[in-house]
Amino acid sequence: MERTFIMIKPDGVQRGLIGKIITRLEDKGFTMVAGKLLQVTDEQAQRHYAEHEGKVFYDNLVRFITSSPVFAMVWEGDDVIALSRILMGKTEVKDAQPGTIRGDYASHTPHNLIHGSDSPESSAREIANYFDESELVNYEKSITPWM
Repeated sequence: MERTFIMIKPDGVQRGLIGKIITRLEDKGFTMVAGKLLQVTDEQAQRHYAEHEGKVFYDNLVRFITSSPVFAMVWEGDDVIALSRILMGKTEVKDAQPGTIRGDYASHTPHNLIHGSDSPESSAREIANYFDESELVNYEKSITPWM
């Protein structure tokens, strides 16, 4: 089982899309093993966007992600990193296909509702940035739709 970090960004929280986004991930068959509403600190934001430090848009990324609460989550499932990114849709909103989260709900690229880890390495780093190991719940579903 693979794990990934997914965050509903401030625009998604403010627009009341937490439930709709969680439903999409659950409908895909993924299992949430951690989730919380939180205010991202400057330090967390700087670690989160470390690979973009020095780029012209870096300060705007940090400012936006710390502007209001986010909903941070850890999801588990087979190929959850790749499949959740497909479900999210392209980062550029104009390229996001209908049927994806961004394609259906996002209207502006800097405010594109959701973030998801792009690799096992970034997933581990991002999970550790927002969650203590004790906050991750390990369990098996007793009822699975595909069994």
